[in-house]
Amino acid sequence: MSKKIVIAGAGIGGLCAALALVKRGFEVAVYEQSPQLGEVGAGLQLSPNAMHVLQTLDVAEQVKAKAFRPKSAVMRHYQTGKTYFTVPLSDTATQKYAADYLHIHRADLHSLLLNACEKQKVSIHLGQAVQGYQQSAQGLTIQLESGTSLVADLLIGADGIKSQVQACMLGQTPAQFTGQVAWRGVVAANKLPKGLIKPNANLWVGPGKHFVSYYLRGGDLVNFVAVQERTDWHKESWNEPGNINELRDTFDGWHPEVTELLAASEQCFLWALFDRPPLNQWTDKNVALLGDACHPMLPFLAQGAAMAIEDSYALAHYLATENDTSTALKAYQDLRLSRTSEIQLGARKNASLYHMSSPIGQAKLAVLSGLSSIGLSDRLAANKLDPIYAYNIVEQLN
Repeated sequence: MSKKIVIAGAGIGGLCAALALVKRGFEVAVYEQSPQLGEVGAGLQLSPNAMHVLQTLDVAEQVKAKAFRPKSAVMRHYQTGKTYFTVPLSDTATQKYAADYLHIHRADLHSLLLNACEKQKVSIHLGQAVQGYQQSAQGLTIQLESGTSLVADLLIGADGIKSQVQACMLGQTPAQFTGQVAWRGVVAANKLPKGLIKPNANLWVGPGKHFVSYYLRGGDLVNFVAVQERTDWHKESWNEPGNINELRDTFDGWHPEVTELLAASEQCFLWALFDRPPLNQWTDKNVALLGDACHPMLPFLAQGAAMAIEDSYALAHYLATENDTSTALKAYQDLRLSRTSEIQLGARKNASLYHMSSPIGQAKLAVLSGLSSIGLSDRLAANKLDPIYAYNIVEQLN
């Protein structure tokens, strides 16, 4: 329990790991490259598998107070509005999985986790990026971008898809551009016609693109994410302004629930979607990777944050229950690697389905369309999601 742990990155994964570890009695310091922690990103979805961990970390009630509880997940045709499937959420999900399915503003979740860490006396250092590390018989030395060094017992790389910790561990390999970009934005609900946006996780699928909308902050905001296949935009920043008129033109001719939402939008942001193939190594002696640093997720299963949250609980559990650090890190990697790889690849496959961009994707939509008329598509979609949502890492490890 006397281990001193350094975490690179103060995103959702890094803060969850810090909170999970400090609650187990570890001394934790977080080093974040950004000089300040502000409102980054927009909405995200917290499925029951993530909520089990947040409950254990004693932040679930605060999350619920800031979130929105959708009624269903619904996939519809981009023009006609025909429903391909509906998966009940709300009370159904809570009863089925013993935890809620929620939508929350990323900044709200981040703020709650940050406050919880500060209350637990986690040491957080801003404007200090971890650049690399060295290990020897004498111990672990961590290099910061500023030129200073730290000595610690363990380093956790939660520093995102461009992870410097991963690069030091496995060598520099650039992330791959997927040929897809994502527009995002939020709109005040009172600027929209009453009832325009249904209280669901709304997914609209069409040729070469798809559109997602849902409520945040108890219904005060509507979040949207619009993904388009294009090759002329490679910037990864979540805060790169997009052209709202270009976005409107891109989704011109879509269902009025999409076009009227975009007509009311005053600004948007645009970023390129990058990916990496699943890794087969996440650890190196006294160093481990977590979240996007080892399994970046495309947003087509809404599991990026959830997987990092699951990681944090597993890592803290094994470090607290195994005396040997190497044994603990190997157990963490062995438990998490297959699950995250499967979801990572599943998210990739959904792109062809959502964008009608391959014969297989078109065939699947045709099947869903046929099955929807007899009520079987809903069950098929629910069965696909069950292995993700029903997973309870807290119960599994206790």
